Amino acid sequence: MKKRGPCLVLQLIVLFSAMAMLSACSHDAYIFTSFREPANEGLRLLYSTDALHWKDLDSIFLKPTIGTQRVMRDPSIAQGPDGTFHLVWTCSWKGDRGFGYASSKDLIHWSPQRFIPVLQNELTTVNVWAPELYYDRETAQFIIVWASTIPFRFTKGMEEEENNHRLYAITTKDFVAFSPSMLFYDPGYSVIDAVLTKRGYNDYVMVLKDNTRPNRNLQVAFASAALGPYSKPSASFTPKLTEGPTVIKKNNYYLIYFDAYGDKKYTTLKTYDFKTYEDISAATSIPEAHKHGTVIKVKKNIIKNILNHL
Repeated sequence: MKKRGPCLVLQLIVLFSAMAMLSACSHDAYIFTSFREPANEGLRLLYSTDALHWKDLDSIFLKPTIGTQRVMRDPSIAQGPDGTFHLVWTCSWKGDRGFGYASSKDLIHWSPQRFIPVLQNELTTVNVWAPELYYDRETAQFIIVWASTIPFRFTKGMEEEENNHRLYAITTKDFVAFSPSMLFYDPGYSVIDAVLTKRGYNDYVMVLKDNTRPNRNLQVAFASAALGPYSKPSASFTPKLTEGPTVIKKNNYYLIYFDAYGDKKYTTLKTYDFKTYEDISAATSIPEAHKHGTVIKVKKNIIKNILNHL
């Protein structure tokens, strides 16, 4: 009989353990998109069966090939009504008026990458950061919200003109035709990293980062429609130097994951109403080096197929 090396045996143990974990009663699990600095490797994925304890699938699923700097930062994912996964990401720090896009049926095989141009009439646009993808079932369309700086367009505080962001958006039903770029949210100061979630009928929440100095922390705003208009932002509910939020509903409450980069850790908050928050980070586990991504619920067979493919 051929002997198996210790590394292969360990890999098989990890694989069988993962498959056993996915065989629990529920048919649902969770995917967390991820990247690692310096963001030139590509898309990574974490998975979980409880949205609390995360494991790294430890593979590159999509290597960036577009954009001036060819990076993949802030990968945001949403699943359409036909089951297709759509991914958008920041493809350059500066210089590109657009973001990256690709799609997949199984998170293993991906379509050719495309550059989605935005703000084409705004020639002085500095950047297009952290596009966040949301599927609005009420209007049967995808909304992509991102942050851009157009120098000397808006009031600013301590920020440089090239760091005075506002939120912009486009919509699409098919990722072929897109609406014109629109100003999505201007609270009167620099904001980035917006994520949308629906609480109920005519009840939407946007979590965003106040990017002003010295704040750089997270706030929420509310609207009766996914496209807004959104209310004035709340007071901050996180410490300074926090960013990259993502929100997932679990049972009758919501989990907000975000990068507490000032403390060099990922933090998890639990909330029922987006007014009071409980830090449950001690009850969660996230692999080291994980960066800004999106949590979505998926069927367990999606993860099983990925594990079998690796």
